[in-house]
Amino acid sequence: MSDPSTLNSAASDVVGVDHNYLFSCIDRDNVHGLNLTVPEDAKELIKPWDQREQTDKFADSGVDDQIVIHVPFTQNVRIKSILLKVGRGESAPRHLRVYANHPTIVDFQDAETTKPQIDITLLEESHVVEYPVRVAAFASINSLSIFFSDSVGAETSRVYFIGFKGDVRELRKERDTHMDVPAANAASSTLFDRLAEKAGGQQTTAR
Repeated sequence: MSDPSTLNSAASDVVGVDHNYLFSCIDRDNVHGLNLTVPEDAKELIKPWDQREQTDKFADSGVDDQIVIHVPFTQNVRIKSILLKVGRGESAPRHLRVYANHPTIVDFQDAETTKPQIDITLLEESHVVEYPVRVAAFASINSLSIFFSDSVGAETSRVYFIGFKGDVRELRKERDTHMDVPAANAASSTLFDRLAEKAGGQQTTAR
């Protein structure tokens, strides 16, 4: 579990344009939430960079102040920080838990019994705030489940924006198939071909 004081002290305002913003890697059509007054509002939290401070679209909790937002990615990514804009006053959630690669979290009981990658207290700010995360815990991510709770008013939570900074984790095998290397007898040989030829001449033993 991350140290809340360390993460909160490192949290910073988002300024300028950041090319590490992972909006294009999010499977926005399949973003969904638990305990929302309008279930379709979950995907409205995933906004382009230039709309991150807008407040016309948001998601409110339903029967209590807890919300879980599931965010799938179209490819594996490495997360370096989470960007949030949440409600103020009575609707401001104060607690955040994030679960990496747990698409099977389908209710709040699952969330309560599953250990999160981070567990922090949120800052009370009116603008987007960046929360750095421990990169080693988010090195190869295909989905995140984000759990907001403990609103100031203890009845309703509101979230305006969720975003991420990081980079794409490409598969080495895919890169190798396009990596040309020099060969003595065949100019068009590739690293993939040579590795396959080498593997074909070796005997392997299943253990």
